[in-house]
Amino acid sequence: MAQTSTVARGGGNSSAPARRRSHRPPRRPSGLPNWAVPYVLLVPGLLVIAILLLYPLYQMVDMSFHKVGLRQIRPNPQPAEFLGMQNYSDVFSSDLFWTSLRNTVVFAVVTVALTLILGTLVGLLLNKLGRKMSTFLVVGIMAAWATPPTATAIIWKWLFDSDAGVVNWALNLLPDGLSTLVFGRSDWSGQPWLNAPSTIYVVLVIAVVWASFPFIAVSVLAGLKSIPSELYEAARVDGSTPAATFRKITFPLLKPVFSVLLVLSIIWDFKVFTQLYVLAGGTTNREAFNLSLWAYTEAFSAPPKMGFGAAIAVILTVIMLVITAVYVRQIVRTEADVR
Repeated sequence: MAQTSTVARGGGNSSAPARRRSHRPPRRPSGLPNWAVPYVLLVPGLLVIAILLLYPLYQMVDMSFHKVGLRQIRPNPQPAEFLGMQNYSDVFSSDLFWTSLRNTVVFAVVTVALTLILGTLVGLLLNKLGRKMSTFLVVGIMAAWATPPTATAIIWKWLFDSDAGVVNWALNLLPDGLSTLVFGRSDWSGQPWLNAPSTIYVVLVIAVVWASFPFIAVSVLAGLKSIPSELYEAARVDGSTPAATFRKITFPLLKPVFSVLLVLSIIWDFKVFTQLYVLAGGTTNREAFNLSLWAYTEAFSAPPKMGFGAAIAVILTVIMLVITAVYVRQIVRTEADVR
């Protein structure tokens, strides 16, 4: 018995170091501490961002303080003249700045609101449909989102053409009394939709909303799939109306999704360029400029003033960053208060 207890004690003592060794974390071949591994893995992505985004942004900011023209970009370039804040003062003193800023802000506000409202309604509708029909409609509407901006603008420019456009033809089919009551006119033949800045932006809003709402709808649909169905069943038992259910259940639970979609929509709609360039017929209609189109015109139209155009682009970038930063700060504060 004594021998047996001795063996037992010896076996216990010999197994204890083995158990302690089994809990040791495996050594990394690189020898890096655990806290440094995520930062090392981020280095390749940060390098790509720095090369593709930060360096061009630095060049644009640097160019905005200089006078840059053809002499500075030809094979044997001359040094760019340093102007300091002259380009920025010229931008703010120009009448086109306030016109372009007004067009940019009003267009972005209207388009963002319409895109989010329409996309949310379509997402709610898709959530009510069966799986096959919902998939079919998602594929159909995503074709509009996947259409290149140039093709989108050409399509809508043809639809609103003054001579051969489908829109004028369809409006002429309305009864004269109804057309006069709603629009104040009955004859739409030759209506030049793409001449005046106000009507250009009406067509632009329709084109951008048409191409943008599918992304919002699919994102809202994905968020709706993550909400437990028991919450809606309990709301129906309590006699809640659809509007009250959306206000008290759907919107609070999808608030993070709506926040991200709002920020993305603001960024996309503030810098719309291609569609406006095509619909306005280039850079001839200066009253229809937004900040993006104005920056392009100043930078690349003869004589090119690339420093002046870069200053406009920097101002647009700062406006977008300020708006985005303010809204993201509100999101973070709201989430902190909820926690």
